Amino acid sequence: MKQFSHTVKDPLGIHTHLAGLLAQQAKTFNDTTVAITKGDTTVKTAQFMQLIRLGVKRGDVITFSADGANEDAAIQAMSDFCKKNL
Repeated sequence: MKQFSHTVKDPLGIHTHLAGLLAQQAKTFNDTTVAITKGDTTVKTAQFMQLIRLGVKRGDVITFSADGANEDAAIQAMSDFCKKNL
């Protein structure tokens, strides 16, 4: 399992547009489970509604984890996404 943490800088946090993009990206790694943790709650990144319910706001620290055959590529893709969008 690979993981990294990120502090959200986007003023709106993970809003519907970003949640949709994150879910789409996570679904491309169908042999790897990608998840986001905020506090004590962990959700699969590919599940759009769960991302919204997580309620990630600006300043929150979230942790991405990837477990599976393409975990290196998945974690790199999530890291790149965060740097560009979050």
